[in-house]
Amino acid sequence: MMKIALALYVVYAIGLAVALARAGLRPGPALSSGPAAPARRILVIGAAGRTGRRIVEGALARGYRVTAFARDPAKLGIEHPDLSVVRGDVVDPGSVDAAVAGQDAVLCALGHNRFLGPSDILSEGTGNLLRAMERHGVRRLVCETSLGIGDSAGRMGLWYTLFVIPVILPFYFWDKTRQERRIAGSATDWVIVRPGALTGGPRTGRLHHGRGVGSLLWTVRVSRADVAEFMLDQVDSGAYVGRAPGVCRGGPA
Repeated sequence: MMKIALALYVVYAIGLAVALARAGLRPGPALSSGPAAPARRILVIGAAGRTGRRIVEGALARGYRVTAFARDPAKLGIEHPDLSVVRGDVVDPGSVDAAVAGQDAVLCALGHNRFLGPSDILSEGTGNLLRAMERHGVRRLVCETSLGIGDSAGRMGLWYTLFVIPVILPFYFWDKTRQERRIAGSATDWVIVRPGALTGGPRTGRLHHGRGVGSLLWTVRVSRADVAEFMLDQVDSGAYVGRAPGVCRGGPA
């Protein structure tokens, strides 16, 4: 009986990985957006989260004027003369629209902890964001999703493919596939960033990034600080527009 149950579970886990591959984004040729004016004002969605906070810190260090959008601004814990903190919820179109107005670019590190049932927070919130960007003429979007979907399915390693995603995060990852599809169907100059398993480590500046990043066997990891820096690099770069590069920790310098 145990062998049958184990076999059925493995079939389920592998089937989910295949479904995430088919449902997620498989980017085509890079978009041709032409030269863009350098961004000066950026909006960070999910600013109070662990990656979002790193993005805010990095953006301020680079000299951007930053608007931090968060459900609970008190959790951000950052003060700076070039920082505006606004309270809002991505599922509220009005608050999203007000935050997008006047921005040059948007960085989205949206996440939540509602793992135990179906959720559309990521996809619906991103839909509200995309509509606001179109309304206000904001072109550049850099959005964090994850390895493990689309053409990166399975590349979080076996631990994630066979346990973490199918047992803990199936609904979360399924919503990420819808989120990516919405972004790819938009008129924005988008970059989707797919990190490996996130850690709280320091910025190293040593990254593998691009298509084919990750491992089918071993868990690949990357610090949130490195992901934030990579996302900020995409604000004015055309290298990955219309693409979904994977990102994981590189070797020693």
